[in-house]
Amino acid sequence: MAKESMKARERKRQKLVDKYAKKRAELKAQGDYVGLSKLPKNSSRVRLHNRCSITGRPRGYIRQFGISRIQFREMASAGLIPGVKKASW
Repeated sequence: MAKESMKARERKRQKLVDKYAKKRAELKAQGDYVGLSKLPKNSSRVRLHNRCSITGRPRGYIRQFGISRIQFREMASAGLIPGVKKASW
């Protein structure tokens, strides 16, 4: 389980990315890199980190499902993910 402060930091970064996405795209199209450098650093999309939507775990993230490998395994074993059978884990 991730710390609540780390989850909050990620949510704050996501808000900044959403807020400055349009302005960032306009500046990139114009080639105004000085203007881009004046925007907040956390408004860049590459500063976001994928986290499990259930536990907030940053590692072992499966993008297709939006959860970590551990949660995927638990949910698959419980039969909550359709089409996934337990093989040899």
